[in-house]
Amino acid sequence: MTEAARLIEKPTAGRLRLIATDAPPHRDLCTDCGVSRMANPKACASACQFITPDYPKLERQAHGRVREGVGDEAFFGVTQASHRARYTGSAPGAQWTGLTTALAERALRAGLVDAVVTVAADPQDRWAPEATIVTEPAALAATRGMRMGYAPVVAAVEHARDLGYKRLAVIALPCQSYALRSLEPSLGLEALHLIGTPCSDNTSTEHFHRFLAALDPQPERIRYLEFCPDYHVELRYEGGPVRRIPFLQLPLQNLGDDFFPLTCQSCVDYTNSLADITVGYMAGTGEQWVVVRNARGAALLAGLGEKVALSPLESRGQRRGPVQGFLENTRRAAGGLPLRRMPAFLRPLMGWLMPRVGPRGLEFARARLEMKAIEAVLHLRRARPARLRHMLPRHLWALVKPYGLSPTGEEAKET
Repeated sequence: MTEAARLIEKPTAGRLRLIATDAPPHRDLCTDCGVSRMANPKACASACQFITPDYPKLERQAHGRVREGVGDEAFFGVTQASHRARYTGSAPGAQWTGLTTALAERALRAGLVDAVVTVAADPQDRWAPEATIVTEPAALAATRGMRMGYAPVVAAVEHARDLGYKRLAVIALPCQSYALRSLEPSLGLEALHLIGTPCSDNTSTEHFHRFLAALDPQPERIRYLEFCPDYHVELRYEGGPVRRIPFLQLPLQNLGDDFFPLTCQSCVDYTNSLADITVGYMAGTGEQWVVVRNARGAALLAGLGEKVALSPLESRGQRRGPVQGFLENTRRAAGGLPLRRMPAFLRPLMGWLMPRVGPRGLEFARARLEMKAIEAVLHLRRARPARLRHMLPRHLWALVKPYGLSPTGEEAKET
């Protein structure tokens, strides 16, 4: 392991835990994807999503073409097929049905890859992500579930390669996928299969514990948390109890302006558009949502055979009103979290109404993509106006245009 990487190994059954020994070098707008811990940390200049991203170039590299500027590809990126999906095999401890981990496990069992790079829970904190290299299919069970925080997955890929694993599957967040696609030609791998998960509004593990404490006086009892497409957060507790909280009744206004970092408030790739296959929840209406982007992604999904149930996606409701309301709230905010000004007595009523009349399925996913694009524009204008012309790709400006947001002359120079 190189000194620049600052990671140490801790072997466990079927996998290597990779522990960061210190903080990453300070960089503005950084999610510690791992590039700064690689043998050549200066690669950040060309591999970082938050500097001068070039999505058309990397879409051609990964998928053979760029996204279409109309229809759902304008929202979700290059798409070969899109499904509502459910893994029907056994996956105890999974966040949803276990489909994401099942894709990686199948690739490992079939000999398609030598190892899987992903994250598992820190033994000292179930919510903290820890980069890991998995070489035995059974060991992937330890990687199931949601983590909140940052882990140097890209540095773990370099380490796996140095150990002799040249055919890899990587379960990656969007900022990690961007870096991996940028570095892929120079990594010397024989195969790289990217299984992507959508990501928005990540925060540090420390800040996430603050959120859990705001939800429950005994946050240590919470074993599972998920933001669901029916406008509720679902909590599961040790011993089996389940609690569901409407979005409008979450104590977001108490978390502080620093809860979400600017990186996540200005993310331009919610749907992990450079992955071979994206597995999330937004358009799944209670199940999972799978976006197959290329032949590698299609082969990964086909490998599960009858253990994955696919069905057509649905689309209901209208997104215009909720997105416009989000825009107005975000404009009023002094930075950080959008303001919630609804009177307390109305929130239970609106919490009951939103799952019934609000956007659902694909329309819910389109709404979230427009909200994220709006958030990126407004927060960069507030906090890093000089970055806007470098960071915002053209396809994002198209999403915010219907809501009256367009680039100024300076902002449009390098989009």
